[in-house]
Amino acid sequence: METKNLFEMLEKRGYIYQTTNQNKVKEMLETPQTIYMGIDPTANSLHIGHCFPMFVLRYLQEAGHKIVILFGGATAMIGDPTGKKDMRQMVTQDFIAKNLDSLKAIVGKFLKLDGENPVQFVNNYDWFKDMNYVSFMREIGVHFNVNKMLATDACKTRMEEGGLTFFEMGYTLMQAYDFVYLNKTLGCTLQIGGSDQWANIVAGTELARKLDLQNGTQTTMEALTVPLLTNSEGNKMGKTEKGALWVDKNKTSAYEFYQAFYNQPDASTEHFLKVLTTLPLDEIETIMQGDIIAAKHKMAFEVTKYVHGEEEAIKAQTTAKNLFSGENAGENAPSITLAHFTEMPIIDFCTITKLCTSKSEARRLIEQNGIALNGEKVNLQTVVTGKDFEDGTALLKKGKKTFLKVVLDK
Repeated sequence: METKNLFEMLEKRGYIYQTTNQNKVKEMLETPQTIYMGIDPTANSLHIGHCFPMFVLRYLQEAGHKIVILFGGATAMIGDPTGKKDMRQMVTQDFIAKNLDSLKAIVGKFLKLDGENPVQFVNNYDWFKDMNYVSFMREIGVHFNVNKMLATDACKTRMEEGGLTFFEMGYTLMQAYDFVYLNKTLGCTLQIGGSDQWANIVAGTELARKLDLQNGTQTTMEALTVPLLTNSEGNKMGKTEKGALWVDKNKTSAYEFYQAFYNQPDASTEHFLKVLTTLPLDEIETIMQGDIIAAKHKMAFEVTKYVHGEEEAIKAQTTAKNLFSGENAGENAPSITLAHFTEMPIIDFCTITKLCTSKSEARRLIEQNGIALNGEKVNLQTVVTGKDFEDGTALLKKGKKTFLKVVLDK
């Protein structure tokens, strides 16, 4: 892919939300740059909303830009207050270290890890672990205005909900320093992230500007954010009725991933084809001129293929179409294995199989005749026993589209 008109292409596909200097960023993307994005390793997977900026990085990598992924081994121990009503639970360095290999594999779903122009991984714990607090505050903290920090959306929300710790306010200083550090050591000139990270990202460019004024230097550091991943109704993607829409198939199966996108509103189809696939824009236009059901299946397939590979996407689509048409539901449904039991109330059965996220959801759906076991509607008095497992399996159905095969371990 050529760098020429790269910014315009990203804009047409819907990836551009904010830039520190649009003309400068547009100019920078015309020639190879070193670009970075940060990930705090607070879990061993990311959901699709967290990964949205990586679709942009893929285009940039293919165009010849050098991509650096920063793992926030240090910042994760502080916790970003953005979007949180309460202080994040503190994690240990051992916990963080265990997540890194899994996260590298997830990055590999989007970016090239080897070959020509591979992604480079860094960890900010490496430069923060031995840093002197007094020196850091004298050299970096002096450039931050508390009033300005408290005016950001992240801080205002926390202040309204009961307060913000000084501990958390240090997060912005650390992320700002990351950008300055990577500019000096690796030549990073552009940081990319989600729009909710705008204040933290811009703090880095502002810090660089103040250091330039102080030292009589001239540094090129700009920022670009992508919009939050939402559907046509404004709901954030990344969440499903079962929780996060994880990129790790061990947390969210390829079938569940496929269905989550297929079940989005019709009006979201073109948007997701543009931002979550690499299909050419003219091909997307042709797809959208046809049948909307076919277009949605195409969209769900392409997104699943991009994240989980073509083989898993084919399996997921085959299962989805068979279930939707009512053919071979038991054979094609995703499955879960339970330890052998004698009997179990239906509400407990629905929650332990994760068909429902809670007992209250299970109760509500059962009262609405929304749960069936082996083709028969259940009620609140239903008790599941071994007799319900013909050949060791039972089929649960929630609503019209969600099937689950339950296998009883011998």
